[in-house]
Amino acid sequence: MIKGKGSEITDPEVVNSRSQRKVITSVLMMKLIKIAKKKMNLKLAQSFRNTYYCLTKLVIFEGKMYGDYCKNRFCTVCSGYRKAYLINRYLPVVQKWEDPYFVTLTVKSVPAKRLNIMVDKVNKGFKRINNKYARRHQRGTGQKLVGIRTSECNYNPIKKTYNPHLHILVANRQMAEILVEEWLQLWGNKFTSRHAQFIRKVEDSERDLIEIIKYNTKIFTKPKKDDKKNNPIKIYVKAMYNIIVAMKGHRIINRFGFNLPKNNKSKENVITSLTSYDKSKYSLKDTDWVNEETGEFLSNYKLDPELKDLLKNKINTSLE
Repeated sequence: MIKGKGSEITDPEVVNSRSQRKVITSVLMMKLIKIAKKKMNLKLAQSFRNTYYCLTKLVIFEGKMYGDYCKNRFCTVCSGYRKAYLINRYLPVVQKWEDPYFVTLTVKSVPAKRLNIMVDKVNKGFKRINNKYARRHQRGTGQKLVGIRTSECNYNPIKKTYNPHLHILVANRQMAEILVEEWLQLWGNKFTSRHAQFIRKVEDSERDLIEIIKYNTKIFTKPKKDDKKNNPIKIYVKAMYNIIVAMKGHRIINRFGFNLPKNNKSKENVITSLTSYDKSKYSLKDTDWVNEETGEFLSNYKLDPELKDLLKNKINTSLE
């Protein structure tokens, strides 16, 4: 028996992209499991383990692949499907806004020991502003804020600091300016500054929606062009762990000021009688799914030299 609509395997580009996400996820989860165990966070270690085995076993039936997904937010395999789902849900709404704007609200970076507190304060701060204007709108004394908000956090390996911030799409410029002004008043000069906030007009609704829906942690940390030390790109997996812990319990993406149209999602497809199907199992060594009977590869994906070197030699597990 298989469930769901399945994923096409006829497009080589799609299958290769899935293979790449799977190998990245598998390598990172092995590192994160060790960190979680060392910190005695066994529940999170189990979540990482579930993600490691995400889509490990496949059933290939009538040109589609079926498997079990972990649905964890830190899984790059699942994030690809989640992104597509969210775009389909939100894009029709955003395209109806006559003058949408993109906003970034941020605060000063903090060390690891203050990350959890700051992530909590950033989310509560935004909620406070939104609730203020929702109440004003109910009283007829102000406009309601309408938009989509996502939480993100960057890591600076030079300063060893974290920068939690919000990316927001709002329906017009006035709302964007309200958010920035209220944010500055809420935090004051000690914790943020005017030049650190960002506003721009949306020229491409789909592009900017994708921008705010992207995964909430940047695992590839690339130095600035003027970095004299010429540090190579690296993955700071312990920082990634800290960000995942800090984000736990917070909604990464959320709408405010509007309701989504009803999702006329059809019932999950269940096929109980299978004929002419194949079973494949993921092999990290081969970076591909291998047919259990024939030994054939699903995608014939091979790591490019740069990514292979990155995953093998440039994962930093000490900096936090």
